[in-house]
Amino acid sequence: MPETPEGLLARLAAAGIAAETRRHPPVFTVAESQGLRGELPGGHTKNLFLKPAKGDGPFLLATLEEERQVSINALARLAGAGKVSMASAAELEATLGVPPGSVTPLGLVNAAPGSVRFVMDRHLAEGFDRIWVHPLTNAASTGLAPTDLLRFLAGLGHPCTLLDFPDPA
Repeated sequence: MPETPEGLLARLAAAGIAAETRRHPPVFTVAESQGLRGELPGGHTKNLFLKPAKGDGPFLLATLEEERQVSINALARLAGAGKVSMASAAELEATLGVPPGSVTPLGLVNAAPGSVRFVMDRHLAEGFDRIWVHPLTNAASTGLAPTDLLRFLAGLGHPCTLLDFPDPA
């Protein structure tokens, strides 16, 4: 049974992680999120859940700064992941325990170690004191320190690789 948002927030608290959660209507895109969030200081994310094109190897979860523009192929090359495509809704739900629109690095709480390779935009991880991610539902946003997020996920067997994206031309 996948973790619930409430159970996840309790696990973060038990781990000593200061997290602030704000409820809002469900959002499915960065634009919708920007329109509803009001003043939430910190870095805001977008997430991609990808599968290897040939079906071998782990899935790839990428957490990027919301304004980051990158093609899936360029992201896969930078991550050293080979050819990838978008994972299906069924694969997303089976692996991270969340439906489309709720992709979040916190979904790794439901994934077996080694089943997902997690990468994050270095600017997001190191450029903000707080970042905002969904707490397993797109009807809320949770703000926490990137270092706390990465430590929590590493403790679950999901270490992160930080990616350096080229500056836009």
